[in-house]
Amino acid sequence: MKSDIEIAQEAVLWPIQKVAEHLDIPEDDLELYGKYKAKLSDEYLKSIEDRKDGKLILVTAINPTPAGEGKTTTSVGLGEAFAKMGKKAVIALREPSLGPCFGIKGGAAGGGYAQVVPMEDLNLHFTGDFHAITSANNLLAALLDNHIQQGNALGIDSRQILWKRCEDMNDRVLRNIVVGLGAKADGVVREDHFVITVASEIMAILCLADDMDDLKARLAKIVVAYNYQGEPVTAADLKAVGAMAALLKDALKPNLIQTLEHTPAIVHGGPFANIAHGCNSVRATKAALKMADYTITEAGFGADLGAEKFFDIKCRMAGLKPDAVVLVATIRALKYNGGIAKEDLSAENLDALKKGIVNLEKHIENLQQFGVPVVVTLNSFLTDTEAETNFVQQFCEERGCEFALSNVWAQGGEGGIALAEKVLKTLEEKESHFAPLYDENLPIKEKIGCIATKIYGAASVSYTAEASRQIRKLEEMGFGNLPVCMAKTQYSLSDNAKLLGRPEGFTITVRDVYVSAGAGFVVALTGAVMTMPGLPKVPAAVNIDVDENGKITGLF
Repeated sequence: MKSDIEIAQEAVLWPIQKVAEHLDIPEDDLELYGKYKAKLSDEYLKSIEDRKDGKLILVTAINPTPAGEGKTTTSVGLGEAFAKMGKKAVIALREPSLGPCFGIKGGAAGGGYAQVVPMEDLNLHFTGDFHAITSANNLLAALLDNHIQQGNALGIDSRQILWKRCEDMNDRVLRNIVVGLGAKADGVVREDHFVITVASEIMAILCLADDMDDLKARLAKIVVAYNYQGEPVTAADLKAVGAMAALLKDALKPNLIQTLEHTPAIVHGGPFANIAHGCNSVRATKAALKMADYTITEAGFGADLGAEKFFDIKCRMAGLKPDAVVLVATIRALKYNGGIAKEDLSAENLDALKKGIVNLEKHIENLQQFGVPVVVTLNSFLTDTEAETNFVQQFCEERGCEFALSNVWAQGGEGGIALAEKVLKTLEEKESHFAPLYDENLPIKEKIGCIATKIYGAASVSYTAEASRQIRKLEEMGFGNLPVCMAKTQYSLSDNAKLLGRPEGFTITVRDVYVSAGAGFVVALTGAVMTMPGLPKVPAAVNIDVDENGKITGLF
């Protein structure tokens, strides 16, 4: 069986101009990055603003196993299936982070015959967007420390610096560091921290900004520290906004590539969903809606994280109204949630399936709370049995959901036609009555409690003394009316990765709360979730190589 990278490298790609023709994008509105990648010009994005929106379809998933369950693969295959059926469709995805690419999860270009290409470019440097975000983030950090070194006219309290440096790599030793050691000219000694680029507020800002003016307004609001009087110090106070925006000028433009079957894909932005808001850029999604009759987008990890943030943060801010949701599950993930060890997931086990399917049940209930019709799809594996598949289908149909098998990994668009037909049927027969879960004007603790009890199924929420203190301070500063971005493990509905299935009666612990003022949300850290992940014992990086002809191997 061929690997994902072997399939991708054997593909015959169209020049990106030919892909653009299918969306009626003039060649002059493409900013080329080689033969197969392009950015969409600001002029083109402005020219389509008055067009009617197409249908918006969100792809999300149940709580995954550590290997992921094929959400991106399903998104890509569904878009290819629409194209095979003669429908005008665009896939709108996030850009992959180097962290999981070199860590444990691998890349994020889809899989099998449902991939976006060029796969190696996308998973590695792509068009440089993440480098620009990293540079803008670290420029602000450098300006902050330089201001303190050069006399500290703003009276910044070096014990209350909030802004962290970033790097798009899993590097645990950078979580907590000391900077400024050495001579007096080397800066002021203080504790500092790194986050992974996809958790940076700059990433969130870029993905939520409508245009350059909005980007700059958001950058200006970033709270970098407090002064000695306890007042916030912003990026605008440091006069950092113009230079940061200059670094982000091209990164703000969405990227156009293609699938293995030449379906257009707009890939832009990439915040993680377990520690950030987990959605591609508003700019890319809005453009896709103007360019096609059907836009297929995704939100990271399970629906308890990505979908909730897609609805409560992205859709709320951008005025988006999703028309349907595709909920991806796998037999192996359901059995994993039923307590079966990873090495035993290939064997038929209806008892474990029945025990673990409560995880799927909770996600269906959660999505229905938002008023959006749900289609459940099983990402098919060769080890799935007919009895297992039939059980899941009956379970979903009893709960008012359309159901379809997805074979896109092995068959590309052809393997997604059954799913596409169910999605079209749902769009025709069921009206979306989308509404966010909570009123953003509720107190912060009430919003957190709403998410924890209604989405996670928690019995209660507990707060550390520091978290409660921060919430009081944020509300006093006027940030109490912002939506909440929960940072939580992706492997469980709870904040404990080991509580699988559908845990009940548990308490969510909020250990810290801070504001991303430029992004426009409050972040609540729960459990042991880290904003700078670490590498596993055997990282994926050890298997990646490049030969004398420049051909990359081992990337998946």
